[in-house]
Amino acid sequence: MTDMSTSRDWAMIAPADLMGRLTDPDEEFRKQAASRQAMLTKPAGALGRLEDVSVWLSGVQGQCPPSTPNDARVVVFAGDHGVARTSGTSAYPPEVTAQMVLNFLAGGAAVNVLARAAGASVRVVDISVDVDPSFYELPADTMAALTRYRVRRGSGSLDREDALTREEAVAAFSAGVAIADEEIDGGADLLIAGDMGIGNTTPAAVLVGLITKTDPSLVVGRGTGIDDTTWMRKCAAVRDGMRRGRPHVGDPLGLLAAVGGADLAAISGFLLEASVRRVPVLLDGIISSTCALVANRMAYGASEWWLASHRSTEPAAVAALNYLSLVPLLDLGMRLGEGTGALTALPLVRAAADTLREMATFEQAAVSDRATVSEPDESGPDESGPEPESEPA
Repeated sequence: MTDMSTSRDWAMIAPADLMGRLTDPDEEFRKQAASRQAMLTKPAGALGRLEDVSVWLSGVQGQCPPSTPNDARVVVFAGDHGVARTSGTSAYPPEVTAQMVLNFLAGGAAVNVLARAAGASVRVVDISVDVDPSFYELPADTMAALTRYRVRRGSGSLDREDALTREEAVAAFSAGVAIADEEIDGGADLLIAGDMGIGNTTPAAVLVGLITKTDPSLVVGRGTGIDDTTWMRKCAAVRDGMRRGRPHVGDPLGLLAAVGGADLAAISGFLLEASVRRVPVLLDGIISSTCALVANRMAYGASEWWLASHRSTEPAAVAALNYLSLVPLLDLGMRLGEGTGALTALPLVRAAADTLREMATFEQAAVSDRATVSEPDESGPDESGPEPESEPA
């Protein structure tokens, strides 16, 4: 059910407003990074994917060597989905979303633990949690920060009704843009979109299935650990959602309104604005990968600014990354979301920057960079024998 109030205190922005501002990463600095990698005291390619990441980071930052991202920020977008309540597609009740929001704020979730270990910050925003805000019982300033960008209470059940109105989709997308701007203006040098929402893998599967033209059964995973019966219900909901969403495939914002949700629309805006602002993004699991797929459809080429952190066990996440030609750094069998996979990969991004910047070159270290081998004499051996001795006079 939607909130009665539709007043917004942030600017409404359409995807088209951002398309003209999107640029490509700097190719010249990518080339410089690749050249520098060839001069460092190691065999060419010996650092594997770390070398690729350093080249990507140089292009995104527009400098070589790149600086180490030391102000990484996770924003957890929380929202509920009506399909979880009406169609029983999750192993957990929808009430868990709001309860987990409080857990995030208390610092007790996995994302909080991993963020502390990685030296990153965590922010949580209620975009569309299905509770009255009074449920949280928070101090006024904390409540204001949590709910400022709230678009509605829950999203519609996508298998039988639109998840959002188009106005709500624009408001949610714009909220994501505004949140990205706040974090970047506050000094963030790398962004991670986290997520929390019981049932959110169902709209993700619908969106991925439609955009990649994949059968519902091939994009539906086990989510929070559903059994076979719940999986079949989820497949049916995704099938119905894909049927409802198919007319909107050419209109990404309309697609988010029909079969997405306010949280997914907000993350799409968040990712796209990060690309426009030239700030690197570490994608997390199925939700951020799905939103990346949608955002790249809104502005082709935006994916050049994103790095896939890990391979989720959710088939829709794998399909989305394959479609975007993004190769994940890690494969740890993770499927929690929240931003946890991206935080696990964050030290690798920092290591990539550090090695490119701090390693000595062969010249600096006075180390030979190639073995010098004498060329063989191609004239072959002299088979004419020794010169005859002069006869005595």
